[in-house]
Amino acid sequence: MVPNGDDRALGQLSLAERLARLQAGVTDAAMAAGRPASDITTIVVTKFHAAGLVRELHALGVRNFGENRHQEASAKAQELADLPEMTWHFVGQLQSKKARQVATYAGVVHSIDRPALVTALSVPRETPLDCFVQVNLTRDPARGGVAPNELLPLVEQVLETPALRLLGVMAVAPLDEGARSAFARLKALSGEVTALAPDADRISAGMSHDYREAIAEGATHLRIGTAITGNRPVPG
Repeated sequence: MVPNGDDRALGQLSLAERLARLQAGVTDAAMAAGRPASDITTIVVTKFHAAGLVRELHALGVRNFGENRHQEASAKAQELADLPEMTWHFVGQLQSKKARQVATYAGVVHSIDRPALVTALSVPRETPLDCFVQVNLTRDPARGGVAPNELLPLVEQVLETPALRLLGVMAVAPLDEGARSAFARLKALSGEVTALAPDADRISAGMSHDYREAIAEGATHLRIGTAITGNRPVPG
């Protein structure tokens, strides 16, 4: 394994080394928080990367992959349909008109933020679609996520929708606030949700630059891109 303190540039590390370094970092952060690393799911965000990178990661043992654009995600899901035991996580903002299509390949949607999207995702499935309600931790209404004071009504709508299974809450830390304090607020909101739905205790938070702070505040799902995949190619 690559030591957690390895400071070589991402481009000088192999994919396997970057993955190993991130896994070591997650283990260290979990130990510091008094949590088992096995409770934390790392989702590798592969947006803008070719399907071949997903195949390489799958061969290295990765099973959870994140995408945030429907057209790209759908194409990759079709091309990689032969890979076993993998789950696609849709982690970006989702237009209601594309929700039904996303529900055909995504195993988890992390970005439910409005009642119309709950309705749009309520499509017949063999099993309910796992989902997170995204919370906006900023004061900018243009940012993705439901306002904290509107969280519980949206949660109740999800709980009343048989086609959906609520896992918990998701958020992105604001740029103008320390990640630890932002994720502490998310953890408190998670507590409000579990008062309504005890099983919806998962927290999707933390990216390449702030996953340690997220783990310290109870994150169960990390959305990691460049720390594993390296710098993203320029989108076409």
